[in-house]
Amino acid sequence: MKQPILVSITGVDKPGITAAITKVLAEYNVHILDIGQSVIHDALSLGMLIQIPENISDGNIIKDAVQKTVDELNMQVRFVNIPQESYEHWVGQQGKRRHIVTLLAKRITAHQISRLSRIVVDNGLNIDKIIRLSGRVPLNELSNGNSKSCVEFSLSGPVSDLTALRRQFLELANEIDVDIAYQENNVYRRNRRLIAFDMDSTLIQAEVIDELAKRAGVGKQVAEITERSMRGELDFKQSFTERVALLKGLPETALAEVAVTLMLTEGAEKLISTVKKLGYKTAILSGGFTYFGRMLQKKLGIDYVFANELDIENGIVTGRVSGEIVDGAKKAFLLEKIAQNEGFSLEQTIAVGDGANDLPMLSIAGLGIAFRAKPIVKASAKQSLNVLGLDGVLYLMGLSERETK
Repeated sequence: MKQPILVSITGVDKPGITAAITKVLAEYNVHILDIGQSVIHDALSLGMLIQIPENISDGNIIKDAVQKTVDELNMQVRFVNIPQESYEHWVGQQGKRRHIVTLLAKRITAHQISRLSRIVVDNGLNIDKIIRLSGRVPLNELSNGNSKSCVEFSLSGPVSDLTALRRQFLELANEIDVDIAYQENNVYRRNRRLIAFDMDSTLIQAEVIDELAKRAGVGKQVAEITERSMRGELDFKQSFTERVALLKGLPETALAEVAVTLMLTEGAEKLISTVKKLGYKTAILSGGFTYFGRMLQKKLGIDYVFANELDIENGIVTGRVSGEIVDGAKKAFLLEKIAQNEGFSLEQTIAVGDGANDLPMLSIAGLGIAFRAKPIVKASAKQSLNVLGLDGVLYLMGLSERETK
């Protein structure tokens, strides 16, 4: 049995290179065991692991033919004979666990990649592939702070302590001001079907109850309770009940006044329009109020909205809510229920939120993302996004910039 040969071709990219090389190999009925190609700017790197048929006694004939074609293309080629035992060992590695690590930043630097790759090697993992998911950035945009960059690393190897690995990535992300997400590379990663959002400080840039409280003259009291609840220091139901009670006497017209001031979070419209084109179902699971959830539903085309119904009598807020309060446990229940009704598994769901009451749904979702969240939430969630906008979620889904245009 002839040993495999690694053929590595490099040079300036141009149309027809792969066709020309494989045409030569086809004339000798060469078997291609593996093939890969990458282009950075206009520099091409083409690799093929080939096996020469048994009826060809002198492999140099094929090498010479390839060399002649490569010379005509004004490129370079390198041939490496691969021992059979080395090839068999390589084949045996295909059962290894696969992982995806995504690096997101305003601008990618060598320092960031150096630090991240050091963690990878220190944990016994190997980098198999690196690809850029973000679009090409003009040079004049690199210095204005509005650019966004994303690089995805495909890794292989066993993880002995996943908790420690996630902690190392989180600590590094905080230290160098980037986002680093780790995911197992499985069949579900690009097969999600449902994405659920918290509303306040996630889909929109405000806590609605705080805005209503300002109009009721109790802004400071309510904001303090909200902050403690978001940090997980207070039971959500209790803190929510206390805050709503402080709104008693507020005119119903204040809801419309607040609604027109609310701004969507950066990247929200792009994220939702993209996933809708891909056939996703979307949901708002909020500890806020249905009045504002319905407004966003109409604006963004959201499929499901579950939130709290603010009780109003004779045009005045009573300081109560109607029905069961949507807290963290309820959000997780609703996520599971919607998925079940739509025929999806929980592994096919994505949940995005920023507060402690979002952790239950983030923990059961296939992809749970803490978005610009409090430290306790970032530390507990599977993934976190802080540097980029909500459309950064698309990168964690494995979608490149050109796929989301």
